[in-house]
Order: sequence, then structure tokens, then C-alpha cells
Amino acid sequence: MASSKAAAVPVGIKPKNKLRRQSAYLNIKKAKEAAKRDERFRRKREEAKNPALREERQSKNVPVTIEAKRQWDSEPVGDEEDALGWAIDVERLAKKRKLEAEAVEAGPDDEDGEEGLLEKLKKRDGDNSDKDEDEDMDDDADSMLESLSSHSDDAAPNSSPPLSRPDPAKRASSPASTTATNMDLSPEFLKAKFPAVFDPPAVPKILVTTSINSTLHKEAEILSTFFPNSTYIRRTAHAHAHKYSVREIAKFASNREYTALVILMQAHHAKAPDGLDIVVLPSGPHFHFSISNWVEGKKLPGHGIDQGFHPELILNNFRTPLGMLSAHLFKSLFPAQPELQGRTAVTLHNQRDYIFLRRHRYVFRDKRATEKSVIGTDGKPVKGVEDIRVGMQEIGPRATLKLRRIDRGIQWKSGQEWQWKAGMEKQRTRFNM
Repeated sequence: MASSKAAAVPVGIKPKNKLRRQSAYLNIKKAKEAAKRDERFRRKREEAKNPALREERQSKNVPVTIEAKRQWDSEPVGDEEDALGWAIDVERLAKKRKLEAEAVEAGPDDEDGEEGLLEKLKKRDGDNSDKDEDEDMDDDADSMLESLSSHSDDAAPNSSPPLSRPDPAKRASSPASTTATNMDLSPEFLKAKFPAVFDPPAVPKILVTTSINSTLHKEAEILSTFFPNSTYIRRTAHAHAHKYSVREIAKFASNREYTALVILMQAHHAKAPDGLDIVVLPSGPHFHFSISNWVEGKKLPGHGIDQGFHPELILNNFRTPLGMLSAHLFKSLFPAQPELQGRTAVTLHNQRDYIFLRRHRYVFRDKRATEKSVIGTDGKPVKGVEDIRVGMQEIGPRATLKLRRIDRGIQWKSGQEWQWKAGMEKQRTRFNM
């Protein structure tokens, strides 16, 4: 029988006995972890004495994520019919146009005034850091989009050489900015192309149903409580009953003054939501979303109960023309005037073309003695809210959406006449929203 305490084996010598090999491997692993722990505590003591060392280390250890590698279109391909496929920042385009308009008003000969306007706009937008490669690509894309939208033939081509990626150690830390979507920056050609999406009624009326022969009645009822002023109607599963199509249901709902039709799809081999179709009545467009990570509110720890109030809508990080169209679609499904006394908020956060859907209740309470105050972007406590904290409670449901296709009208399942379709490109660093 082998001894429980094996002797230390020199590094590089592999014992023939299996138990000795395992013990030697554990001893080597513990020695490495102890060395890392000692190094970490030593660095912590040094950084406590000199905070500049911590700032230098954090400036060097910048993670390179896919979001940081995001590629924007250098120039639009095609005309405005293909605008939904452009990966162009609408907000940056609006800032550039405003800057050029102010420069024209200041006069072409007043270079000092033009530079002053540039510095003033940068300071107002909180962009005090140097432009990196992504920002230069944004400016190029904005200039190309502007020349195309104004139909000007005297647009100068991009002749600037490509810039190398800046050194993370020398990169200035950019101030934290909000990701809220500015709905007023929607392109005018999108408003003319989708008037039903950009000019919805103040109080929507939604019809919620499921796919044919679906068993997701409980999930559909939960979805009807998620959208205000919605009604759930089952699609019959009787063998001898008439199988109403989406076009017939849309016509039925449009005649009864419904503004949107929401269809919850079921997976083929599982009793779980698989897709979500949203039809803007009376004549489209037809949006197809896929659903993943569906979690009911009752399965969330410490969940809240829906009180039936009209929620506040939060739309985050929708930046491209396709993103603005999707944001206005979700905005049309909720009343324009929320009921603030209900303290309910619905959040739709876009990240890498995945839309994370959450619903919470919030309450303002006094700060406890063990809690810290709210810290602003400058690292100092925010004035006026030193003794106030916010408590949140998730109501549910929780889901992740991804836009797959947009049909021009109310189409069949095959969708022959589609306006936009996902999967047209295979670049992992190029996002559509």
C-alpha cells in the first residue's frame, strides 16, 4: 500500500508509480499557485503605496474583444435600397454633418474659428481622446454616406493611408458614454420607406398568437402581459378545423383596428419558444426574430409580479440604419406615455446583433451605511444623490432575440420578397445593428 504523503520529486523526473506521479503533479501545481499568489499580494502592496503603478498596469491590460474589433463600412455599397445592410454609425454621421454646417456658417477663411468649433463639439460630446483606427473608419464611412445621400458628384475619395493599431499602453482612456439610442437621428429615407414603423399610433393594440399546432399557450399568455393592450387568441389544433394563415389572421386583426400581430413560434422537437414574428399592420413589414435563453419570470430568483402598468422603454446601442428600424419597431409596440407610478422598465439592449430583453421593477431607497455612493465618470460621487440608491427586481420573462429577416409585406413562410436577410456576410467583426 502506497504512503499517503509522497516525497517531493525533483522537477523533470517522471515517477513510474501512478500515485507518485499524481502527487508530484499536485505539488508542482500548488507551488505555481503559491508563487502567483505571492506575486499578486506583492503587487497589491506596491500599488497601495504608489497608485500610479495600478493605473499603468490597467492601461496596458486592455482586453481585445470582438466589440473593440468592430469593423464599419468604409463606403456604402449600392443605393438607399441596400441601406439596411450598411454598418454605418448614424449618430456619428449626424455629428459630422452638424460640424460641417457650423464650419460653413463660420466661413471658409476662418480656420481658427473652424478649429474652435471642432474642439467645442469634441468637448461637448465628451470625446477628448485621440482618434483611433475605428474612428477614422467611421469618418470615412460618414463622408461616403453623406455624398451618396445628397447625390453630389464632387465628393473627394478617401486617400488617407491606413493607420496602425495604437499601442494599448499609450491609448488614452475614453470617458464613459451612454448607450441610449437617439431616436431623432433616424434617416429620412427609412421614414419614407417604412411609414407604419416610424409613425405608429400613440396607443398600440396588439394581437398575440402562436404557430399552428403549438402548445406554448402559457408562454403566449406571458407574452401578452409583456406587451400592453394585447390580446392572446389561440390558433386551433383541431384536425377538421380551418388552418388560418398569417395573412388571413393579419387581415382579421387589421379589420378590428389592431396595430401589430405578434406570433410566438415553437421549436420542432421541444416545447420551448424558438422564434418571434412581428407583423406591422395593415400591410407590413414582417419581422422574423429567433428566440433563445427563454426564462419565465417564476423561475427567476427573487422575481417580482407584474402589476399591469405601462412600462418605460429603454433602447440601448442601436446605431446603424437597421438598428434604428428595429428600435422604432419595438417602440411602436409600447404606449408613448408610460405609467410612471408603476416603476416598471423594459430594456432592450443590443450587443453584437443580439437583443437582450429584460423587464424590471425599481424603487428609490435610502443608502445604507455599508454602501458606497454613486460614482460618476470623473471618479467622484455624483452630487445630489449621495444618500439615494436604486433597488431593482426582475419581473421577467427573460429572452435573447436575433433578427433574421425582414419581409416587405406579409409574406408566406418562405419569404420570397424579403427586404433584409441575415447571414449575407461571414465576417465575425461586422455587425448589422
